[in-house]
Amino acid sequence: MLDIGFLELMLIGVVGLLVLGPERLPRAARTTGLWIGKIKRTVSGMQREISAQLEAEELRQTLKEQQKTLNDSLKKAKQDVESIAEPTRSSGAAPTFSQARQETAEQETQRRVAHASAQLDDALQEVNDTAPEPASAKPVEAESVKVTSQKDSNYP
Repeated sequence: MLDIGFLELMLIGVVGLLVLGPERLPRAARTTGLWIGKIKRTVSGMQREISAQLEAEELRQTLKEQQKTLNDSLKKAKQDVESIAEPTRSSGAAPTFSQARQETAEQETQRRVAHASAQLDDALQEVNDTAPEPASAKPVEAESVKVTSQKDSNYP
């Protein structure tokens, strides 16, 4: 981190011994070590919090893309079902038995298509209703600050 070698540490120790004296040097070294530990824990906590927020944002983006893809797929399926249901009736002077049978089959097809279309509408509505609301970042920050303050209270 700071790239301090043995010679530099020895020089700092000698200067500290001369400035603080042998009685206060151990207490000063202990206090300095505690402060460095607190700073490292704080920086580490901030890094974890930032990475968690970035990961949450990536997950939100992925979820939004997947929901859009699902909506598009459902709309396309609904359009396909509705396009199948469009009647392709032939115009004739007098309806024959086969034409009546064909019309009955077309009515049954239209009923099935209407049912499938209603199911697709319900599925699309359910997908839109179950879409999660984006969570605000403030509660997460408050929790992490609380955890950090609890960690700091454990160390004098």
